[in-house]
Amino acid sequence: MKKNIIFKNQLKENSSNKEKKKLKKIIEEIKKSLDSKKDTLHTLSKKFKLNFNSSDLKKFQKFNQFILIGMGGSVLGANAIYSFLKIKIKKDFVFMDNIDLNKINFLKNQKKLNNSCFIIISKSGNTLETLTNLNLLNNKVNSKNAIIITENKNNLLRIYSNKKKIFFIEHKNYIGGRYSVLSEVGMVPAILMGLNIYAFRKKLLTFLYSNQNSLIESVVKLSKIYNSKKLNSLIFLNYAPELNDFLYWCQQLIAESLGKKSKGLLPVVSPAPRDHHSLLQLYLDGPRDKLFCIFSLNHNKKLITNRGVFDKSFNYAQGKELAKISSAQKNALIKELRNKKIPYREFEINNIDEQTLGELFSFFILETILIGKMININPYDQPAVEAVKILTKKYLS
Repeated sequence: MKKNIIFKNQLKENSSNKEKKKLKKIIEEIKKSLDSKKDTLHTLSKKFKLNFNSSDLKKFQKFNQFILIGMGGSVLGANAIYSFLKIKIKKDFVFMDNIDLNKINFLKNQKKLNNSCFIIISKSGNTLETLTNLNLLNNKVNSKNAIIITENKNNLLRIYSNKKKIFFIEHKNYIGGRYSVLSEVGMVPAILMGLNIYAFRKKLLTFLYSNQNSLIESVVKLSKIYNSKKLNSLIFLNYAPELNDFLYWCQQLIAESLGKKSKGLLPVVSPAPRDHHSLLQLYLDGPRDKLFCIFSLNHNKKLITNRGVFDKSFNYAQGKELAKISSAQKNALIKELRNKKIPYREFEINNIDEQTLGELFSFFILETILIGKMININPYDQPAVEAVKILTKKYLS
């Protein structure tokens, strides 16, 4: 049976037995506490329980359009799910993840907004942008067409849900936003998309058990790169449009978790082959300060280009499967990376389903947290972000 994810780690850094031993000890500690300790990694446990029942959401399944209002980890995970599994989803989802006047005006003038369901998510319940967007759409939101997910505290969103009698789901206080996709934050939207939320969990522990060596090798080598500070950028060169929003989720996960103490790699989502015609020159011939993660998707959708449309000099691309053209471009790029000894690793995705996406979420969550532990960085906080929030409030007061 084909694996969901084929991971090819082409990083050349040496990994010592001492480093591997240290990492294995950390992993064993995680395994021991995974089921009992209520922390971020508990979301990967088979004993993890959601704060709602699927039956609670039945009354909202009549809606054909859902407006998800949130910022960062409160929305990026659901957006990743929607984009990757869109072929299976019959509902429309609109993601309000910024203060965007054009999008707000578009929604306010949309006729079907009156028949839409609102999902408002904020862990703290006090997120400025989320509350601002909700404020502007307040007259459209009521007890029959809205769901609020926030901590069960006396925060602004919880007070609002009580006042308007809006259906409330508790956001677990031990899970930070960027790690919350497998909790209520991602699974409530997933159910309303008509997806199987239990399938997401089928292979969450693959890289912690049966494929642990791949995870260990990757974490040790990446930890050395982070500590060396020789590289500045992590380029997600993506040949699968279905994965773009998943990679924006990864971008936040990696940047907020590991960008501390003057360490970090800037994660850049770079759609391909589009960026062959804008950024590739710099990637291959500019400063040698980049690490590439190359993503592609092997799927069964076959679209073949027409023959004879152009002169025979173009026959090398006429009558060919679109997937083969994209694959040739990816392979040519990898050949050049090798020739120039530019570091890269590759992810080939074989299936478009909940199980595969769950496995991807799990791999990057584990890898990020383990790198943090290996380089003595707290992967759970974001002090610089909090400082800007405090200053913003001061300027507005």
